[in-house]
Amino acid sequence: MTATDPPRISACAACSAAPLAERTAGRAARDDAEILLSLPTIHCAGCISTVERGLSATPGARAARVNLTLKRASVTTDPGVSAADLIGVLDRLGYEAHELDPGMLSGSAADRAGRDILMRLAVAGFAMMNVMLLSVAIWSGATDATRDLFHWISAAIALPAIAFSGQPFFRNAWSALSVRRLNMDVPISLAITLAAGMSLYETMLSGRHAYFDAALSLTFFLLAGRYLDHRTRAVARSAAEELAALEVPRALRLRDGIEETVPIADLAAGDIVRVKPGARLPVDGVVVAGQSEIDRSLLTGETLPVHAGQGAELSAGEMNLTGPLDVRVAAAGEDSSLHRMAELVAVAESARNRYTSLADRAARIYAPGVHLLALAAFLGWLAATGGDVRLALNIAVAVLIITCPCALGLAVPAVTTAASGRLFRRGLLIKDGTALERLAEVDTVVFDKTGTLTLGTPEVTNLGEHPRRAVAVALALAEQSAHPLANALADSARRAGVEPAPLADVTEVPGHGVEGRWGEMPVRFGRAAWVGAAPGQSTAAWLRLGDAAPLAFTFADRPRPGAAAAIAALRAQGLAVRLISGDTAGPVTQLARRLQIDDWTAAALPEEKAALVQRLTAEGHKVLMVGDGLNDTAALAAAHVSVSPATALDAARVASDIVLLGADLAPLGGALVTARRATRRIRENFAIAAGYNLVAVPIALAGFATPLAAALAMSASSITVSLNALRLR
Repeated sequence: MTATDPPRISACAACSAAPLAERTAGRAARDDAEILLSLPTIHCAGCISTVERGLSATPGARAARVNLTLKRASVTTDPGVSAADLIGVLDRLGYEAHELDPGMLSGSAADRAGRDILMRLAVAGFAMMNVMLLSVAIWSGATDATRDLFHWISAAIALPAIAFSGQPFFRNAWSALSVRRLNMDVPISLAITLAAGMSLYETMLSGRHAYFDAALSLTFFLLAGRYLDHRTRAVARSAAEELAALEVPRALRLRDGIEETVPIADLAAGDIVRVKPGARLPVDGVVVAGQSEIDRSLLTGETLPVHAGQGAELSAGEMNLTGPLDVRVAAAGEDSSLHRMAELVAVAESARNRYTSLADRAARIYAPGVHLLALAAFLGWLAATGGDVRLALNIAVAVLIITCPCALGLAVPAVTTAASGRLFRRGLLIKDGTALERLAEVDTVVFDKTGTLTLGTPEVTNLGEHPRRAVAVALALAEQSAHPLANALADSARRAGVEPAPLADVTEVPGHGVEGRWGEMPVRFGRAAWVGAAPGQSTAAWLRLGDAAPLAFTFADRPRPGAAAAIAALRAQGLAVRLISGDTAGPVTQLARRLQIDDWTAAALPEEKAALVQRLTAEGHKVLMVGDGLNDTAALAAAHVSVSPATALDAARVASDIVLLGADLAPLGGALVTARRATRRIRENFAIAAGYNLVAVPIALAGFATPLAAALAMSASSITVSLNALRLR
């Protein structure tokens, strides 16, 4: 195991994007009385009962409640009980658990927005049904005073309902007009307002036709589309919040030798923080006490841990593996690597945000077209009738209602809801509204290696080549270390049925390895130089039994489940596949050959990853970037569309459009197929809306569009669009 040069010290606001506290064991005790735990593996009432009994029986736990829908447990505890204690209890019961940060799980604003739309939808639907009942009587032949009475009752129901339910469209339309532009809500608002106003005018003059029912139908169907769109985004928000809440931003600050748990925001340059084994570095700084090994895989892509002793420079987000470290917090610097990385991400995101969705492109053409058509109808009939303003205005309103984009308003939300639900069931969370459309356009896929194509966890490649007694000694030593190579060897040995040898005086030497005595023989397991071996080219940990020659246990990074299947599926669809990694050439070459990737790059800096994506984009390619580390964030933001695993750094997930919820990478190939089908359905829905207008507009221009015809036409087009979208399910 060899060390690499430490990175430059960096400290900036972007540091908060990295995980800033431990996820599992070793956390400091909390002072708050409630601990939230995520329980991803529970699935039935039996699980609830087992978990609640186990947690309630834990010393210091006063009460425990499990929510099966949210897969979450809330535990009321005495001060001093830590999440690690509860997680250990659940681990012994066979349940995976992670601590959640309650501050990240409010979601109240999104819930209020959803309830607001749903309430307006309910009001519009209730009013529409009542006005439709009155309209049936009018369509059946009610005349004179009876017709006028029904019109006035319809007005009393419709006008307040429209004023209340139509506010989302009215506000958006006013916002667009205030900056002198058009959006889809402008013709919607104009049609609703004119239909209601013209209907009231006709009612006051005892006219034959009123459009109250059509205006309410239009409001109802468009609100239904708006709610579908909101629900799709709300699922993404809630799942993303759950993922972000797995990382709790706290640190252990040392004051006069006493540990205190403080928020990261309270730390200042010069403070000393203690980082325990198994914890992430919460800050950038310099080691002032202790020795350990550091895992930099999520930041640099390096698979090998590096030694860290007094004076070593460390960056936020790196994992401390074997020994406690006291770190002095460094000052912020404009030239820091994280600062430059944050700037790269900001620039890349601003470029990608210029993408225009299919719905927005349709609106740019459709909105002015509708207004011009209605104006032409008004002027044409005004001229043809010799100045009959009432008739010309009635026909112009009919044209606006018939051409109002009700089907277009449902076209995209209906499809994205169906497609997002399909992908969510397969383990992919769509976070961005245009991600599906962009995913359908991809022709090149760029993968990161460590944590993306691999799990970032090594596996032993030569366990069977060593004598069983040597493996038993190695297992006994490895069980005393938190080092990833030691953990990997212990897992492999246990699966092979090996029992640990009886050892005495076992101690871990941070940064070097583990030693002890096997009978009267001294034994060591760890770094090559420490056991007296010559380092080789491959990743290895060494075992020395007394004076015998050291034995090498070699390791390779474990491929993520489904990686080979995903790459094969992408190739079968005609996509180019590339691999770019910050890891050294040896491991990258090994993995590229194993997964049959011909185009690969090793030892790439974050700037080089982003530059590759930008160069491919400049050449006309639509790039899908798949990555998980802080060094991938700029490339993820620069790509046409991006995916990160749920285990990725928070910064990487924030920069991504799609999150892979499970460990299996295989659904990625099917996601592109679903995205292309969804885009086809959206285009088909636009075609349905256009075809409907080709038939309905001439009828409206000719003056034959009665309120009944308008209501039926709108309902038929909306239902057709929704049924077409459901074909995706």
